[in-house]
Amino acid sequence: MLVPIWRSVLCSLWICALILEFGHCQGDAEEPKTTSGKKPKAPKAKLGKETKKGPRAVVAKAKVKATAPAQTLLTQVLKKGRFQRVGDTLTVRAGDALELRCKGTPVQWSVPPYLEEDNEGRLRTVQHQRYGMLSLVNSTGADTGEYTCYPMYCEETDCRKEYDKAVKVFVFFADPQELFVPSSNYYEVIQLRTNWPTRLPCQVTSPGAAVSLHREFPPSEVPVDGAEITFSTRGGFTIHRPRPQHAGSLYCVASLGNLRQASTKYMLIYVNYPMAVPAPAIEASSSSLTAGDNLRVSCTVVGETEVAIDFTWEYPGQQIGRPLYTQEIRTPVAGGPGARQKIQSVLLVDEVREVDHGTYTCTAENLQGAKSTSTTVQVAAKAKLKKKPQ
Repeated sequence: MLVPIWRSVLCSLWICALILEFGHCQGDAEEPKTTSGKKPKAPKAKLGKETKKGPRAVVAKAKVKATAPAQTLLTQVLKKGRFQRVGDTLTVRAGDALELRCKGTPVQWSVPPYLEEDNEGRLRTVQHQRYGMLSLVNSTGADTGEYTCYPMYCEETDCRKEYDKAVKVFVFFADPQELFVPSSNYYEVIQLRTNWPTRLPCQVTSPGAAVSLHREFPPSEVPVDGAEITFSTRGGFTIHRPRPQHAGSLYCVASLGNLRQASTKYMLIYVNYPMAVPAPAIEASSSSLTAGDNLRVSCTVVGETEVAIDFTWEYPGQQIGRPLYTQEIRTPVAGGPGARQKIQSVLLVDEVREVDHGTYTCTAENLQGAKSTSTTVQVAAKAKLKKKPQ
């Protein structure tokens, strides 16, 4: 048995000699010292201990991803032990119960206006340890609308809603007999404002209903082009840029299967709504007068045509009951985008007296708001004529 062993040793030496120019022999590499029959022990890393000789030992740890703050989660309770995360919309059959859970402590709920006035006890909200619960029984088509859960940020007893973390769902309570959310009003008056989107809230109870818009007089269907007028199952029709031709009596018609129903009628009244608060400019015919002179104080506003502007005056003569005399002048303004006009309110004071000395203030007001401007007028006493000596 000695010959094969020596042969193995000689072969190893010969192989090492051949590869000296390429590197060292693996057999000559340093190995950790071992005791007979024992495996070498791996060095132990020192965890969290700091020595006087050097800095704290660095230990490689598994990387842990930073977790984002827990998001508010809204789920629907289907049965005991079964939950379903809700999306933007949810459809429930009218008559069925609705139960929603919102993760957070505490939370606050917002429900459609009809339910906020509910005094029948059908709606209930409960705050549990880790979530808030909303339950609604004996549901009807009138309960259709948006349900929102707001997480509350609290400092001791002071709590406020975290609007940026709110979660909401629009719930349709499909009623086979009522395609529109019922209303107690036969007519609803809606104001059409210039360049102000106007919504006709003919809200359906089922997202599958086909809805069209109609004019009562003369009877006709209003075209919905998706640009000037759009429709949403969660909000009804929207007129994005109201014009005088949109005014009148309108209503919606919904169709689902063999059922066809009309909504509440909407009386649309067009108002040429101003773009901004008026900016009046005031000017007096003279800032310094002598008793007996006549005074004219003009207040000028430039704005859109057919926009009503009301002027009011405050003047020193009010203190003694001097009556107010004004005249209004309207003139078109040429140039610039859109039709514009100049409106002037002129305050007339004949034969001023010392009591007319003081501040004159003009206030111009439209549907957007009011703004005032003032000027000061001085009135000097009339010089007395000296008597000629006799």
